Amino acid sequence: MPNMFDMMKQAQAMQSKMKAFQDEMEQKEFTGTAGGGAVTVTVNGKHVVLKVILTPEAAGSGPEMLQDLVKAAVNAAIDQAAEHLKVEMGRITGGMLPPGLF
Repeated sequence: MPNMFDMMKQAQAMQSKMKAFQDEMEQKEFTGTAGGGAVTVTVNGKHVVLKVILTPEAAGSGPEMLQDLVKAAVNAAIDQAAEHLKVEMGRITGGMLPPGLF
């Protein structure tokens, strides 16, 4: 059975890694597209929208279609960020946290 001191050292090391990863995620960018590239959205790892690019075709597609394309591109970018977070947190924690926590 591991002693309490070793467990505390492991917890502190994991906390340090998680803080560094959070800082990294804020700088990392994820891009989602929709409509065959008609709409491109870039978000950071904190799910903040950084950039939206619309092609002339997307802009002329009508408001309802444009709304759907933007929504799909945003969701695709956020899904990428969430998947990256899940994979990296699993790596950092070594599976010590329950699935679905991040």
